[in-house]
Amino acid sequence: MAIPKAKKAELVKKFGKNEKDSGSTEAQIAILTEEINQLTEHLKAHKDDHHSKRGLLMKVGKRRSLLDYLMKNNVVSYRKVIKELNLRK
Repeated sequence: MAIPKAKKAELVKKFGKNEKDSGSTEAQIAILTEEINQLTEHLKAHKDDHHSKRGLLMKVGKRRSLLDYLMKNNVVSYRKVIKELNLRK
């Protein structure tokens, strides 16, 4: 379940430091959130797809780790990302 290049580029432009900065923590969190949303929709239709469910759980864990890192190092950016992506906390 890959996200389209145009959508990924849009997320990187919005959350990265520039339009090619896909490695920043904020951009990675935004990309993972989009992938998580897509996988969630997929799993609503295909309840027995255990391989995709495992992938979803791994992405959620990775996003949680990145959010924890961002909270420790840049609280202002953390709050901005949480608000813009409508994540709880």
